[in-house]
Amino acid sequence: MTKPIQPTQTTAFYVQAVLSFAVSLSSVVIALIYLPVQGWVRAFLGLGLLYVVTSTVTLCKVVRDRQELSEVTNRVDQARLDKLLAEHDPFKVNT
Repeated sequence: MTKPIQPTQTTAFYVQAVLSFAVSLSSVVIALIYLPVQGWVRAFLGLGLLYVVTSTVTLCKVVRDRQELSEVTNRVDQARLDKLLAEHDPFKVNT
């Protein structure tokens, strides 16, 4: 009755996202290491970077969870509608 959920991303997209994240994070860390400032400034910027990374991961998880919840809700609603339509007989005469 309902079509199965198709994967929305390919393996290549996943690998590209992981590599992009790794390259961007490592380049900022290297830039922080070679930045010509005192150690406490590097530590402060590193702490800010850590905060940005962890909040980004949390945001990604929240967006993904909301999307999955809406897909499950839509599938449940579709299953209920399919059941109602299957049980409905327009030519049935009530006696």
